[in-house]
Amino acid sequence: MSNNRRIVPIGPFHPLQEEPEFFKLIVEGEKVVDIEINIGYNHRGHEFISPSLTYDQVPFLVERICGICSNSHPLAFVLAVEDAAHIEVPERAQYLRSVVHELERVHSHLLWLGLAGHFIGYNTVWMWAWRYREPILDLFEIITGNRNHYAMNKIGGVRRDINPGQFPEIEKVLNLAEQKISMLTHAVLDDPVLHARLENVGILPKEKAISYGVLGPTARASGYAIDVRKDDPHCAYDKIDWNMIVLEEGDIFAKAKVRLLECFESIKIIRQCIKQLPEGPIQARVDDIPPGEGCGRTEAPRGEVFHYVRSDGTNKPIRHKVRAPSFMNLPSNEYAVKGYSIADAALCLAAIDPCYCCTERMAAFEDGKEIYNGKQLLELSWQKTEILKSKYRK
Repeated sequence: MSNNRRIVPIGPFHPLQEEPEFFKLIVEGEKVVDIEINIGYNHRGHEFISPSLTYDQVPFLVERICGICSNSHPLAFVLAVEDAAHIEVPERAQYLRSVVHELERVHSHLLWLGLAGHFIGYNTVWMWAWRYREPILDLFEIITGNRNHYAMNKIGGVRRDINPGQFPEIEKVLNLAEQKISMLTHAVLDDPVLHARLENVGILPKEKAISYGVLGPTARASGYAIDVRKDDPHCAYDKIDWNMIVLEEGDIFAKAKVRLLECFESIKIIRQCIKQLPEGPIQARVDDIPPGEGCGRTEAPRGEVFHYVRSDGTNKPIRHKVRAPSFMNLPSNEYAVKGYSIADAALCLAAIDPCYCCTERMAAFEDGKEIYNGKQLLELSWQKTEILKSKYRK
């Protein structure tokens, strides 16, 4: 490293990170010239635990991969099992899945907007966004019984129905959300300070978005039109009218605009699902899962999440693989932060709406060869724990 270069660490624990991750900024003065991204600080072993649970238990496990995407992961899992077992899901259940999935998108985008306002010192946006997110969480409780971890999805359908008596309350909350999100959108788009702070910062061009394989709003803000709901229709997404929000600028401001505008599309989807909700059962009978493998894909608020499941004919999966969108979006910071200031870099890292707890993986390879297997990694972890215990006992 040249004499005029310095290292500025962000993480593993930092006010702009809700979870631990380590970004090593290489700077010349205030300008970021390179970045080193280190993951692996928050691994909870969901793929290791899943094969010890029954198929009916796994959705409750994967709900807890991410509190903000606690519908996306179980939905992707049940889609994977239904793919493996060739299960036909009742049409009413497909619509109900879409309702809960889009409510989650609204609450996730409002949560991100509030945090974004807080990160740049605009706490009015933070308070507004989180205040108007509350009725969405209350609506989750009305529909599913829970404000978070909704326990809605099961193999073959959903666990709970929506009855006509709930329709007026749902419409009331949607009307309020639409009104308040419109206010927030105008407040953000019309604010010259936000324009000055976020426009032309952290630009990720379309060709770079494609080469990094980014997903969700991070991709669509760079002109990369990719959305599993359109590209691989599931639930009720091919039965209703809605638009994919795609912008060309690729900067942080565009990422904010995409998320705000997507909230209106989600409300449109929910209204249509409620209006067109067909009669019929909400679950298909599932006696067993035959040997086979399947993949489930859905569009989480941050982008595509997929689950791979392999069955041997027992009541438990023998392999369960998860890939969350942040795992793909995170490396794009190698490009997005370069050339900007240290203060801008912190915003770039947050602009992809990262979720580190669903990103983490444990593997040890060198020159394409495995160094440690799963059992050896566990033994290393246990050894390290004992060393720390003995150190702090003293």
